[in-house]
Amino acid sequence: MGEAKKHPPVKLVVGMISGRKPLFDAAQRELMAQFGPLDYESALMPWELTDYYSRELGENLGRKFLGFERLIDPERLAEIKLFTNQLEGQFSEGGARRINLDPGYLDSTKLVLATTKNRDHRIYIGQGVFAEVTLHFRGKSFQASEWTYPDYATPEYIAIFNQIRALYRQQMSSEGSA
Repeated sequence: MGEAKKHPPVKLVVGMISGRKPLFDAAQRELMAQFGPLDYESALMPWELTDYYSRELGENLGRKFLGFERLIDPERLAEIKLFTNQLEGQFSEGGARRINLDPGYLDSTKLVLATTKNRDHRIYIGQGVFAEVTLHFRGKSFQASEWTYPDYATPEYIAIFNQIRALYRQQMSSEGSA
């Protein structure tokens, strides 16, 4: 029989999509106030793979990823998703979101994203929130699955998550937990 053990801490990551630069800055300030300083901030990249968000968020969308220095308990993922949903509402105009915030966490083996949408490959984690393993680490890099969002499967995004993983592993080895 296996013994249940507490999961090691994980690295909180948040993806942001918006067409308004000031919203990236405002959301980032709110996220840092809640979760602490960053140790990773990607460049602002064009988000052009689909027009899925254009109607709601506007045109000329950009994407940015944040990694937080303070590690978290993975059991907090549902609570964090609810917080980011609240932030999206705070920045909405006329009932429409103006920024999309995608929280998740990363450890040495996977990138997990939180969502409120149920699908066959997602696991319910409470409070109306589901989690999915979006990328898994094999060999020397993260790999996509058949359900991975197309942007997360690009070499550019995978390189970002490999960099964040390296930061996480450095943190864990300095804490003696790697």
